[in-house]
Amino acid sequence: MKTESEGLPEFDHRRLGAELGLFVFSDTVGKGLPLWTKKGAIIRRELEKFIVAEETRRGYQHVLTPDLAKLDLYKKSGHYPYYQDTMYAPIAIDEEQYVLRPMTCPHHFELYLSSPHSYRELPLRIAELAKLYRYELSGVLTGLVRTRSFCLADAHIICADPDQALVEVQGALDLIVLAVGTLGFKKGDDFRYRLSLGNRADGKKYYQDDAAWDKAEEILRRALKSQDVPFSEVENEAAFYGPKIDIQVKDARGQEETAFTVQYDFVMPKRFKLVYTDARGQEQEAIVIHRSSIGSIERTVALLLEKYRGALPLWLAPVQAVILPIGEKHNTYAQKVFAELQAADIRAEINLDNETLGKKIKIAKMQKIPYLVVIGDQEMASEKLTVEGRREKLANISVADFRTRLLEEIKSKKLD
Repeated sequence: MKTESEGLPEFDHRRLGAELGLFVFSDTVGKGLPLWTKKGAIIRRELEKFIVAEETRRGYQHVLTPDLAKLDLYKKSGHYPYYQDTMYAPIAIDEEQYVLRPMTCPHHFELYLSSPHSYRELPLRIAELAKLYRYELSGVLTGLVRTRSFCLADAHIICADPDQALVEVQGALDLIVLAVGTLGFKKGDDFRYRLSLGNRADGKKYYQDDAAWDKAEEILRRALKSQDVPFSEVENEAAFYGPKIDIQVKDARGQEETAFTVQYDFVMPKRFKLVYTDARGQEQEAIVIHRSSIGSIERTVALLLEKYRGALPLWLAPVQAVILPIGEKHNTYAQKVFAELQAADIRAEINLDNETLGKKIKIAKMQKIPYLVVIGDQEMASEKLTVEGRREKLANISVADFRTRLLEEIKSKKLD
């Protein structure tokens, strides 16, 4: 196994991932395919639980679709041959060709087509934490930022008309702002907006319908203006099926990555015949909004590790508290405290190694654990705790009060 961490800056997520034991890469498994440890998987699950709960509250229907599909599906969507160079080679199965999916939208469209729909059902928000696979050149693979396998917090919103699409784009932007704000990213400081436009003259790259492009770009422009934020407009960065809003996030080096997107699609409804029945009983063509809320889980973890230098907020920390008995005679009480925290679903560990307290504290701080609980004679006698947090020290706090404090901090997703 290798960590890619040699010679990297202290803040680099690849170095932090190795030092904190979060993920590894294996040449035997393959380049660009991260293997997540128990601790790294905890961070992922917390992000996934957070965004699924928030999206569900906002009316998204979370679904599950396969990681591969027949090549014909991507020919139908038009992704093939547009993205052929970044798709894995077809797999021959029962005289048919299948591919690992590079995106989710065709699967969601097939779900939509599985039953007829009325205007009363729209907008229909279909979401998924989708595993995607893209063949990236080995020279551009970069830790978790650019991988060959990743999980995208993806969604496709089926809309009845441009007015409904505008409202849904605004809602998607609001969700992104809430999500990244919860993670500690600030508008202007950490991320900015870009309106990515198509090139009408490029008939090979972009679908030819000037009127549709003009309308779609104006809707996204109106949505951005409603956010009251500055944004830039960039030519020739759109998807082949329509313009998009890119949320550009700065990494620890000050470099920008496209982390979240909202896309207006007027092409796929034609290719998949995505229709609905209007109030007069007439068949109408829908509009699709593609959006990612917290983007790729892998890339978001990389951004978070670098932003917080590995010291993640309590709700995301793989280990939230560690119990440190000073000597062997303190182990029994330490184990009791440990059990009480675990019973409250607090991610706690206990260090029973025959080491000095100073060394135990050093190890815990190197692991970026938010709370260090010291158990000695005084704590045993009083049945109170001495706790060292990242910003303050808590003396003579009861186990119950400490537990309550942690649970409140976790629930509020307080930032350090």
